[in-house]
Amino acid sequence: MKKELETKYSYEIVEENRYEWWIQNKYFKATPDSKKPKFSIVLPPPNVTGKLHIGHAWDGSLQDAIIRFKKLNGFDVLYLPGMDHAGISTQVKVEAKLREQGISRFELGREKFLEQAWKWKHKYAAIIRQQWSKLGLAFDYSMEKFTLDDDINKIVTEIFVDFYNKGLIYKGKRIVNWDPMQKTAISNVEVIYKEVEGFMYHFKYMIQGTNEFLNVATTRPETMFADQCLVVNPKDERYTSFIGKKAINPVNNQAIPIIADDYVELDFGTGVMKCTPAHDLNDFEIAVRHNLEKPICMNEDGTINEMGGQEYQGLDRFEARNKIIENLTKEKTFIKAEPMIHQVGFSERSNAIVEPYLSDQWFVKMDSFADMILKLQESNDKIKFFPERFDQVLKKWMENIHDWTISRQLWWGHRIPAWYNKEDKTKIYVGMEAPKDAENWIQDEDVLDTWFSSGLWPFATLMRGEGFESKYFKEYLPNGVLVTGHDIIFSWVSRMIFQTIEYTGQIPFKDVLIHGLVRDEHGAKMSKSLGNGIDPMDVIANNGSDSLRFSLLTNSTPGQDIRYSDSKVKAAWNFINKLWNASRYVLMNLEEDFKPWEEQAILNSNSLNETDKWVLTEFSKVSKQVNYLIDKYEFAIAGKMLYDFVWNTYCSWYIEFAKVNLNNPKTKEATQQTIVYLLKNILIMLHPYLPFVTEHIYKTLDMKNSILEESWFDKEFVFETDYINVVIELINSIREFRATNNIKNNVILNWNATNGNLEIVTKYNLEINNFLNEFVNANLSINESLVSETTSLSVLDFFIEIPNDDFIDKEKMLEELATKKKELENEISRSERMLSNENFISKAAPSKIEEEKEKYELYKQQLELIQDKLNKM
Repeated sequence: MKKELETKYSYEIVEENRYEWWIQNKYFKATPDSKKPKFSIVLPPPNVTGKLHIGHAWDGSLQDAIIRFKKLNGFDVLYLPGMDHAGISTQVKVEAKLREQGISRFELGREKFLEQAWKWKHKYAAIIRQQWSKLGLAFDYSMEKFTLDDDINKIVTEIFVDFYNKGLIYKGKRIVNWDPMQKTAISNVEVIYKEVEGFMYHFKYMIQGTNEFLNVATTRPETMFADQCLVVNPKDERYTSFIGKKAINPVNNQAIPIIADDYVELDFGTGVMKCTPAHDLNDFEIAVRHNLEKPICMNEDGTINEMGGQEYQGLDRFEARNKIIENLTKEKTFIKAEPMIHQVGFSERSNAIVEPYLSDQWFVKMDSFADMILKLQESNDKIKFFPERFDQVLKKWMENIHDWTISRQLWWGHRIPAWYNKEDKTKIYVGMEAPKDAENWIQDEDVLDTWFSSGLWPFATLMRGEGFESKYFKEYLPNGVLVTGHDIIFSWVSRMIFQTIEYTGQIPFKDVLIHGLVRDEHGAKMSKSLGNGIDPMDVIANNGSDSLRFSLLTNSTPGQDIRYSDSKVKAAWNFINKLWNASRYVLMNLEEDFKPWEEQAILNSNSLNETDKWVLTEFSKVSKQVNYLIDKYEFAIAGKMLYDFVWNTYCSWYIEFAKVNLNNPKTKEATQQTIVYLLKNILIMLHPYLPFVTEHIYKTLDMKNSILEESWFDKEFVFETDYINVVIELINSIREFRATNNIKNNVILNWNATNGNLEIVTKYNLEINNFLNEFVNANLSINESLVSETTSLSVLDFFIEIPNDDFIDKEKMLEELATKKKELENEISRSERMLSNENFISKAAPSKIEEEKEKYELYKQQLELIQDKLNKM
C-alpha cells in the first residue's frame, strides 16, 4: 500500500489529467447489454453561441453528482452530452461577426453563410468540451449529439411530416410575435415582458359629416395606418347612436366604420377602441368575427410601408410615431399623451421591441397536446417535479396555451420540409424528400424553431440512426431525470413531454429537478452590463473544480436561486483541505504491510473499542439520511450533513480519540481498520460532490483501480454508544471552563452531575471518567443535590458543577445564570403553548407529544434549580 499524500493539498496536482484517465479507462461508458438497472441523463444541450457560464457549471454539477451517485449505487448509467445549434442566437452572433468584416449574409448567400455558421459551431464546441472536462462531467462521449446532426435532422423531418399528416401542424396567417431586428417570427416564450414608461395617446376620430368626434386612445399610433374600424360595446349607452356610422382616421383621412363587439370593456379607457387586425391578436379575432380586411402597414424590419403614404413610408415605426404626434398636433386632432407604465414585449435574443404582426407561418396545434399533458399529470404515471409546485406551473401554462409558431425566417436550423408548386403557390407538398418533379417546386425558405428539434432530445439522441430498434433507445428511455431551470418549463420541458409521448408513446423522463438562477452575492442577476458575471473556468483556475462544485451543490435548494460568492468557494477549499489533512494522518499511521479487513470482518469484529463502535454508528445514521436526501435531490442538506460528519465527528473527535487508541497495542489494529474503513466510505459518499480529490485520495489507499468501482455504503451499525456524545459535550464544557477561568490543564477538576437526565452518566460513569481523565484531567461524580452555594455551573441535559470557590467569578456567574433563566422561561412558555394547542395535540405523533411533555418537566426542574441558586447567591 502506498501510504503517502503530498504535504499540502494542491488542486492543480490532484485534478491534472484525472478526467482524461477516467475517459481513457471508459468509466463513463454506458453498457446497454449489462444486467444492471439503467439510469440516464441527457444533458440539456448548451447553445454553441459561446462559452459556458456559471449557470451551466451549476446545472452540470447537479447532473454529474446524480450520475456518480447512481453509478456507485450499482446502476448502469448514461450521461449523454450534446449541444444545441440555437437558431436565432447563433445566427445573430455569426451575422455580427460578418458585419465586423463588412459582409452581410445576403451578400454571401445561404450556402456560404451556413459554412460560416458551421465554423463558428466547431470553434465553440471545442471550447465547451474543454470546459466540460474541467468540470469533470461523467459523459459517454461516444454518444455525443448535436441538434443539426444528420440523424437528428432525419427524425425532425419525420416528425414534422407525421404531425402535418395528422393535422397537428398547419400553415396559416396569424398574428405572431415579430422580431423586426432579426426579421423573424418568435414564439410566446421567447418574448420577455418588461415594465416600461410610455404613453397612452389620445386622438380625435371625427364622425363623418359632423363636428362630433370619438376619443380613441392607443399606445401604438404607428399602426393607425392599418385601422379598419372603431369598436364600442353594444351595451355602452354613450356610443349606441354612433354604431353604423363612419369615423375619419386622422392619419390618412380614410372613413372607417364604427361597429359593436362585446370584447370592448365598458369601464376601460374611453370605451372606444381602434381595430388594427394585422397588428394585434385581439383585433385580428374581431376582424375574423366581422369579416374585416387585414392590411399590414409595416415592413418586416419595422419601417412603415406604402400605407403610410409619401410622408411616412420608410420611417422607423418609432420615428413615425413621433411624426404622427407632431403632425396631428398641428391639425388639432391630437388630444393628449397620458404617461403610463405598461408591459412591453422584448425579443429574448435581439432585445428588439416585439411587434404583433400578421404573418404566414407554420404552427403546431396545441389543444390536444395541452390536454395530453394535463391528463398525464393527473394520473399515477405523472412526471414528478422537484419541487412539486412546478407541476402546477406546467398545468397553468397548459390551461392557457396558444398554438405554437414553429417557423423562423432564418437560415441556420432545420429547414422546413415543405415545397410550393411554382405554378400554383397554394399547392403545398410536405414530405421526407422533395417531390419527384422537384424542378416544379420551391422549398420553404424558413427553418424550424430551435425548440422543435430540442423538444425531441430525450429520445432522438438515443436512436443512433436505428430508430425504435436502437438498444440505447430501448434501455435508457425514459431518462431518469431532467435537470433544468424554471425559466424553460414552457419553452422546452412541456414540448419534450408532448413530442416524446406523441412519437414514442413513452414519457421523456421520470423526474424533473428544477433549479433557479445563479445570482451574485448581493442577489442581483448576473449580466454583462452589470459586470458581475462569473466565468467558472476562472474559479476553477484559482480554486479547483472540486471547490466550485462543492460550493454550488451545498448551496442548491431545489427550485431556488443561489448566490455565488468567493467566500463559499474558499470555505469549500478549506473543507477539502481538512479532508486532505485527515487522510494524511490516517495514511501516516499505517504500516507498510497494512491490509484492510474485508467489510464483513468490520461488521463482525469483537475487537472494536467504544469509539470505533460510536463512530460507525454515527456514520450509519448519516449515510442513511444522505442516501435518502440525494434520492430526493436535496444536495445542500445532504452535503452539509456530510460536511458536519467529516469535520466534527470524524476529524475533530474520532481522530482525536484514535490518537490515544493507536498508541495502545490492545486497540491499535481495530482502530486502524475502522479509521481506514470510514475514510474509504467517506470518500465514496463525497465522490458525487468532490470527484477529483476523492479519487486521488482513494488511489493512495491502493484498493480497487478507481473509486468508481466501489459501492455506496449501505450497512447499518447499531451500538449502544450514545454516552460518547455526552462525553463530547462534557469535554467541550470543561475545556471552555478551563479557558474562561484560566485554569491550567494539570489542575484536576472534580465535577458533580446533578438534576435532570442522569441515566446515561450514571450507567456509564466509569467509561465517562476514563475519557475525562484522558482528555481534560477531570472526574465526574453523581449527586442528587447541590454541593455548594457558590458552585460553578454548566448545563447539558443535566447540571455539572465544581465545588471550588477559587474558580468563581461571582458577577459573571450571576449574569450567566440570569441569561439561562430567561432562556428556560422562554422554553417553558413555548412548551406550554404547544401542549395547550389542540391542533398540536390532535395531529402530532404520540411520541412527539410525550417528548414535549418530558422537555417541559425538565425545563421546570432546571428553572427551579437556577432560581434556587440565584436566591442563595
